[in-house]
Amino acid sequence: MSQKTDIQKGGKKYRAKKTLVTKPSYPLAEAAKLLTEISTVNFDATAEAHFRIGADMSQADQLVRGTVTLPHGTGKKVRIAAFVTEDFEAEAKKAGATKVGGIDLIKQVEGGMIDFDITVAMPQLMKDLGKLAKTLGPKGLMPSPKSGTVSDKPGKVIAELMKGRIEFKMDKQGIIHCPFGKLSFGETKLKENLEALVHSINDAKPAAIKGMYILSLSVNPTMGPGVRVQL
Repeated sequence: MSQKTDIQKGGKKYRAKKTLVTKPSYPLAEAAKLLTEISTVNFDATAEAHFRIGADMSQADQLVRGTVTLPHGTGKKVRIAAFVTEDFEAEAKKAGATKVGGIDLIKQVEGGMIDFDITVAMPQLMKDLGKLAKTLGPKGLMPSPKSGTVSDKPGKVIAELMKGRIEFKMDKQGIIHCPFGKLSFGETKLKENLEALVHSINDAKPAAIKGMYILSLSVNPTMGPGVRVQL
């Protein structure tokens, strides 16, 4: 009974860390510092940001979506599959792609090989990639012009992704969930990454949203209490 009650309340570690969150909200720099103190796990947890957007979800022109290159990356090593023409294969490999090819790579994926986290493609190959939509689409791996992963300059895109470029997109509840680093980064790097993320989301504001745009922002470690950030 006591174990069940403890779980329902979030566990002893969670409750102990939650006592460190003593204010209703914090300035961004203080929130970043507090993040490094409230993780409940022993591994290097991810710092997560959650933006609640003041959008009318029934209006397609109020969808918030974009990309941002975090100054210090995400702390996660990404595996990139590059679908490129033969004359761009060397460039893609040099930029950091782990899987590179054209029709041959498409056939490997058709055969069940999905050993990558992100895909980049050249426009010339998008027609052939269409046959992979049912495989890659549900996993969020289909390259898209909207996410900046379809380009005639694949090397440049791959290099940016390797440095920490990520995509953000509002979900059906009007929330943008986004990782912005690892707790081991420390407060300064987390603050700078979060500032870059806030700036990019502000820049991505659709003209159709006339009222208050970012309604709230909270941050938290992968497993730990949330911290409300003053905007």
